[in-house]
Amino acid sequence: MSVLTGRKLEHLDICANGSVESGSSTLLDEVHLLHEALPELAWGQVDPSVEILGRRLLAPVVITGMTGGAERAGEINRALAGVAQKFGLGMGLGSQRAMLVDPASAATYQVRDVAPDILLLANLGAVQARDAGPERVAELVEAVGADALCVHLNPAQELVQDEGDRDFRGALDAIQSLAEALPVPVVAKETGCGLAPGTLCRLRAAGVAAVDVSGRGGTTWPGVEAHRGSERQRELGQALREWGIPTAASVAFARRAGIPALASGGIRTPLDAVRALALGAEAVGLALPFLRAWSEGGSAGVTLAAERLVEGIRALMLLVGARSIADLRRAPRILGPSLRAWMDLEGPWGTTPGYPGD
Repeated sequence: MSVLTGRKLEHLDICANGSVESGSSTLLDEVHLLHEALPELAWGQVDPSVEILGRRLLAPVVITGMTGGAERAGEINRALAGVAQKFGLGMGLGSQRAMLVDPASAATYQVRDVAPDILLLANLGAVQARDAGPERVAELVEAVGADALCVHLNPAQELVQDEGDRDFRGALDAIQSLAEALPVPVVAKETGCGLAPGTLCRLRAAGVAAVDVSGRGGTTWPGVEAHRGSERQRELGQALREWGIPTAASVAFARRAGIPALASGGIRTPLDAVRALALGAEAVGLALPFLRAWSEGGSAGVTLAAERLVEGIRALMLLVGARSIADLRRAPRILGPSLRAWMDLEGPWGTTPGYPGD
């Protein structure tokens, strides 16, 4: 077993069983929607579908990238893809770095035969994308039949890892080159630390089609790394465990920067999802809840988790009188003081829309 494969399996075990969630708030709890006692809607009229990255989702949910490169990872990917196909959700693959090292690992990322119709996101780290170049990255995207590429940004995790990357120069130029060269959209994805106003404006200028904000408040990858490695790695992982920009603030920043955003990072309930959508997210992303549902109940567990999430989103839409996701974004809301403080931060926005509720 390679070092990379071993690390991927170790990450799966830690996330499935360990204490890996941030103790900090996503600040989604500071988005208060008003109950509508006279919604004048029937259940069948509520339509949570959305268009994103050229695909239509029956519900605004993406099972975000988790794993690949090992046999067990392949089993998980196929189970998740089957559920995404059944419910009309999107799905991201885990980092395809393993495919650069071992082409035989490509089989663990293959899901199109069980999910021909889903929005499927390829995935590669910014440093690996920089080093591989657009032509090689395009081959990775084509090999899995993806509709878009996520370039993930994880400097905090890499700095914690004893074996992690230390040189992040040229990542933005690499993203711009991919946006110009690839035949599919490019999505910039953080990994639990959120996206700041200046970062979002640089990504917009680089031509990304969307961002996955992956803000603070969900799985903390410095915290995951604190479960493994040397004493140095454990100590730095704990020190950076709560580092980052809350998910709600990152979504609001993305909206103001004029970039379509997937809201991930601590989305755990239908209420979390609806609050993020009301802030302006195009869709929401979840990884850990689906991984744990698979760990505890296999495909049946993932099916039940997806069913309850989608049902809950529709129920809450009805209870605010929203027939569609567009209606939900226009629904009255009250924003709490901590979220407002983040949203008052000035940034190099340019000519872009204001915040929701302004």
